[in-house]
Amino acid sequence: FLTACDLMNQGILALVSSIGCTSAGSLQSLADAMHIPHLFIQRSTAGTPRSGCGLTRSNRNDDYTLSVRPPVYLNDVILRVVTEYAWQKFIIFYDNDYDIRGIQEFLDKVSQQGMDVALQKVENNINKMITGLFATMRIEELNRYRDTLRRAILVMNPSTAKSFITEVVETNLVAFDCHWIIINEEINDVDVQDLVRRSIGRLTIIRQTFPVPQNISQRCFRGNHRISSSLCDPKDPFSQSMEISNLYIYDTVLLLANAFHKKLEDRKWHSMASLTCIRKNSKPWQGGRSMLETIKKGGVNGLTGELEFAENGGNPNVHFEILGTNYGEDLGRGIRKLGCWNPIVGLNGSLTDRKLENNMRGVVLRVVTVLEEPFVMVSENVLGKPKKYQGFSIDVLEALATYLGFKYEIYVAPDHKYGSPQDDGSWNGLIGELVFKRADIGISALTITPDRENVVDFTTRYMDYSVGVLLRKAEKTVDMFACLAPFDFSLWACIAGTVLLVGLLVYLLNWLNPPRLQMGSMTSTTLYNSMWFVYGSFVQQG
Repeated sequence: FLTACDLMNQGILALVSSIGCTSAGSLQSLADAMHIPHLFIQRSTAGTPRSGCGLTRSNRNDDYTLSVRPPVYLNDVILRVVTEYAWQKFIIFYDNDYDIRGIQEFLDKVSQQGMDVALQKVENNINKMITGLFATMRIEELNRYRDTLRRAILVMNPSTAKSFITEVVETNLVAFDCHWIIINEEINDVDVQDLVRRSIGRLTIIRQTFPVPQNISQRCFRGNHRISSSLCDPKDPFSQSMEISNLYIYDTVLLLANAFHKKLEDRKWHSMASLTCIRKNSKPWQGGRSMLETIKKGGVNGLTGELEFAENGGNPNVHFEILGTNYGEDLGRGIRKLGCWNPIVGLNGSLTDRKLENNMRGVVLRVVTVLEEPFVMVSENVLGKPKKYQGFSIDVLEALATYLGFKYEIYVAPDHKYGSPQDDGSWNGLIGELVFKRADIGISALTITPDRENVVDFTTRYMDYSVGVLLRKAEKTVDMFACLAPFDFSLWACIAGTVLLVGLLVYLLNWLNPPRLQMGSMTSTTLYNSMWFVYGSFVQQG
């Protein structure tokens, strides 16, 4: 405020601010009171996605604040993308700097549609956070958590997203069948390549994009204004590292320059009045309304595209780019543009997963199995004819064969075993059939172990199995000797023997040499009193 007040004392035509929401409201009040056109450029903390500021708007003539950056459309974009992908269950991760209230509208809408959504904050120390999960969760809980991570949305700055993806991949919390969405306006091409390189599975990235002139020779010219090549070239490292807020600052200054030039051409220039926000009797600037209208009616084609203002004082021009990869476990795979989104047209493009091609027609696969109810069972065994099988796993195999068009021959492993490593390094059972290429596919109720994963590839697990122990509930009975339960009978016997033995020794010593043993107020030195003295010492009582 002191800086703004000092500027007004020297004379001011417009106020440009690139700050957070907290300070923006105060500057709005100041600009409205002094009739100073205020061009507000919302800036987020450390590249974290923006949340709506909720600046107070009115239709009266005392509203002098214009929002240069478009409204926050993250709720609309996420909802459209999630709906296109037909997600029903997913988790949202957000960092410490993000205001979770920014996606409250999205959470309300998905809740109305019956989607199952979980929220989790990502701490600054990501390694400690992941280590804590392994330390506090049981195996069954970790497996359920891994299933939850198959579909996730990351609302965080690019640096935190890179570190988080690296940790969950290295700790094997995600597999190649996962699909994550990262949404942030502040993601450049370098961040995109780095995120793809660190991730596995499928990755979708949503970011704000700006139109680039197709004519390379015209990229650095905006009317009569020439832009530095380090800013207008999208491949320039300096341009890549610039925050979106700084791009809007550049265009805002260009817009103001055009507005001031138009004022001079129309001979409607208002002298800068020296204003102060300290004294109560300060009068607002008389030319503020005229300058504000000139700025609102003007427009500029700058680094962020068309910068103009609607009747409500906001910038309606915004475009989001949706990038994505295919499923895969290879790091560093390619990424392509899937579509784009804007508030007028909506989604332009299709995000629907491409189905597998039916390119296995005519292929015959050998399938090895081990009988295990209810997964694989013999349904028909006629002499001279191939056995027929049924069960849950057989139904899955039959559905795949119908969809992909292949045929299969199924047989039981010769030794009827699932497979374990032998002393010579070879494998037996079902795993051995796959290792020695005698079978193409193995299907059964097979447990995934690290040793088996080293020699064969497993699909995503479809069932978690754990062992439970049942115990008979103990009957409650009333025992009058329950007070003796803490100690064993032999220990109680030793205590009783010690009381008797020490009491006898005290009595004998006091009887042989009375003056050397004082027993307080006790005047009698009988055996009975000696026993009570020792017992009182044991139970800490007088």
